[in-house]
Amino acid sequence: MRTPYFLMVGVVVILSTSCRKTDTTPFTPPRQDPQAIVPKSVINAFVNQQLETHGYFDWKMASDTMVWSALLHGDSILSVGYTTASGAAEILQLIGEKEGTTQRKDQRTSTADKLHFLNVHVSRFETLRTLRASPKVRYAEPIGYGAYMRDIKPKDAAVASDILASGCGYNSAKTDLVAGADYTVVSPAAKLSWNYPYHRIEQAWQRATGQHIKVMIIDTGVSPQQENLGSMFNQGWSAGRTIQKLGTYYNGSPDDPCGHGTSMAGVLAGPRGTDGNTVGIAYNCDLITVHAAENVVLLSTDAINGVTNAYVLGADDPTVKIISMSMGTIFSSGQIKDALVYAYSKQKLMFCAAGTSTSFFASFVGVIFPANQPQVVAVTGMKDNLKDRCDDCHTGSKVDFAIVMQKSSTGRNPLSIAMSGDAPSTVGGSSVATASCSAIAALVWSKYPGYPRDSIIARMARASSYANSRSSKFGWGIINADAAVGN
Repeated sequence: MRTPYFLMVGVVVILSTSCRKTDTTPFTPPRQDPQAIVPKSVINAFVNQQLETHGYFDWKMASDTMVWSALLHGDSILSVGYTTASGAAEILQLIGEKEGTTQRKDQRTSTADKLHFLNVHVSRFETLRTLRASPKVRYAEPIGYGAYMRDIKPKDAAVASDILASGCGYNSAKTDLVAGADYTVVSPAAKLSWNYPYHRIEQAWQRATGQHIKVMIIDTGVSPQQENLGSMFNQGWSAGRTIQKLGTYYNGSPDDPCGHGTSMAGVLAGPRGTDGNTVGIAYNCDLITVHAAENVVLLSTDAINGVTNAYVLGADDPTVKIISMSMGTIFSSGQIKDALVYAYSKQKLMFCAAGTSTSFFASFVGVIFPANQPQVVAVTGMKDNLKDRCDDCHTGSKVDFAIVMQKSSTGRNPLSIAMSGDAPSTVGGSSVATASCSAIAALVWSKYPGYPRDSIIARMARASSYANSRSSKFGWGIINADAAVGN
């Protein structure tokens, strides 16, 4: 059974009137719902226009009628951020009055109460309009519209599946890897990905390997069939560390049905072992993996809530230093913003992917949400010519760092850990760049465990290729991990 994330508010309207001869108050008839809802095509065109004009999209840009229409096109769940501690009860009462139903307090979650938001089922235009106009409401957003935004016909079921499976199904072992070109072997018997030398990872390992730094990965979970991210997490030169697997997605499972989360964990923290698999950059860090969403594009209500809960989980764990998320969306989310602010206030260092082009993102190549938020460090990928972005990586002024992750000649991406077995896989996009950058931060922090978050970022920036003149596309540029770790 799904964990309830929202309050069900029905659509039965109870009308009562009374007649008094002494009542001089003029009668104002209730506002009717618009005669026609705005088509998806018009909403989507408006979203794209805002992305092209402003570089981001927030539902506050849209009219009441458009937001209400998006609500009805989707699952009718509205994410409502309120301003005061007593706001939840007031909002529920308002909705109950407008919708003609009784509020239900039993389904409020601890995360929602902590961040001051509610997920409620709303059907009437007047309810939506009143909420958006209230000074007690910070935002009112159709949280799950993205999962329904395309008009899918029955014969196009595969297309619908692609929308909700973006970034999945690619984490299989590669049989065409070439020794010396795609990897080298390091002691005791691990494969070093071809891109590590561009960041002087092996040199940085002389002084730091991520020891005693705990990193949380918010993604699609980890494969239970991959021993290197399970019972063999400690092997070879990786010792004395822990891995914890959690789930904040609606079913609570920590397992990875997609493959993306497993590949991120491999890049960041794969053991430097004896079985011939890929070694992660921070091969001695502690790791928490969180299954928060069904794929890398955050579209559904379940995914938005899963990510929100994951950030709060990381924020409330005092042992977590770094939170890495290689997922995102074109839609800003008020409750995820709230979660980022909350985690930032707990001194977490957060990295997010700048964006990897898919059919969903169309021609938009700017920095996606939440990488465009001020609380996070945005990361993108570059080719090994050290000047061009990877074929499908997003760039922009919000980017902070870049990782070399695509060969110009062959298109080869960095090595990672597959869903099972000891043969490596490969993974690309700004996703692998983000996991790699988070791992480098873990190396630096393990050398300077007493430093605050901002000092770690400062060391990384000073050791990057554009340290003297920040790039408008790649931020501080390519990080020299050896220099960032220092002597």
